Amino acid sequence: MTETHTGTTSRTPLDALTEAGVAIWLDDLSRERLRTGNLAELARTRRVVGVTTNPTIFASALSQGDAYDAQLAELAAQGVSTDDAVTVITTDDVRAAADVLVPVVEATGGLDGRVSIEVDPRLARDTDGTIEQARALWARVDRPNVFVKIPATREGLPAISQALADGISVNITLIFSLQRYREVLDAFLSGLERAHAAGRDLAPISSVASFFVSRVDAAVDAKLDALGSPEAAALRGKAAIANARLAYGVYEEVMATERWQRLAALGARPQRPLWASTGVKDKAYPDTRYVDELVVRGVVNTMPESTLEAVADHGSIHGDTVTGTQQEAAQVLDGLAQVGIDIDDVTEALEDEGLVKFEKSWQELLTTVSDGLARAAQADNVEEAGR
Repeated sequence: MTETHTGTTSRTPLDALTEAGVAIWLDDLSRERLRTGNLAELARTRRVVGVTTNPTIFASALSQGDAYDAQLAELAAQGVSTDDAVTVITTDDVRAAADVLVPVVEATGGLDGRVSIEVDPRLARDTDGTIEQARALWARVDRPNVFVKIPATREGLPAISQALADGISVNITLIFSLQRYREVLDAFLSGLERAHAAGRDLAPISSVASFFVSRVDAAVDAKLDALGSPEAAALRGKAAIANARLAYGVYEEVMATERWQRLAALGARPQRPLWASTGVKDKAYPDTRYVDELVVRGVVNTMPESTLEAVADHGSIHGDTVTGTQQEAAQVLDGLAQVGIDIDDVTEALEDEGLVKFEKSWQELLTTVSDGLARAAQADNVEEAGR
């Protein structure tokens, strides 16, 4: 139930979504949300039980308002490098958010109340570098309800396994293809097996696999529009949901294997599918479609606040919309192949494009922090000169 200004309660589609077994996470974080209590309010009134971040989110947060000015001044006075300042600022935000969500952790037995922080995207093709930073971020944030985000590149797969083997909870991000998702699940199982062999308790180790949705439609629809045929037009807006539903089928297959069952018997938690990139990019589509059409128990849906509010206002949540859809979803991908669109080519390009976007956002973040440190140092120098 959601509180209203009158103090009464009213049921919203977010309540229905939660009751259908979908964990609602916010795809955003900022110092402003933390200091105003907004994150705690969203947990209380919008069923938010987790938070995801990425370089774009932090770059946006740093570029708006004055919430980081005091810390930038402090870091400038200490002579901290730009890279180290970024680490301090982002890990402080994630640690604070993790503390805000402790009641969720307690209420869900550790399943939710999770906050994700991503390794430097420039390390996406560097296995050893990713492992080293995953360990460093895990130690620095020092909260059991944190996820370290590792991109699902080929080089990222062994890093995922090693992080899990070290007892680090991991959010695997930038998954677009079914084949890569199978490899991610294999890396997850391998990591848990190694953790068990090392004598670790598997119960505290958690993981989600972030399967991106709306970007698939954006890429495929552009190709369909270029074809301009009636057959192509009939497939518009269907690829992303079909791809995600088939991914859930892959998850079900793996969870039914003896390999997973052995780990589950040892106390392991399943790696939940997480629907990412759920903001609608084509205004012709309902703004809640990547929530309404992907409802199934045991998954996470991480939403930008605009999507969260749209679902709260007019989401259409009527139970499971994934189970039993595998055949229909496969037909969509078959249809794409028949008009000459190879979904594997699309998803490979999306992974490359995603890494470029994250690296660009990371550079923007570095520039914003560097400029902030320079301004703070200059202000301090002026103040010193005036004394």
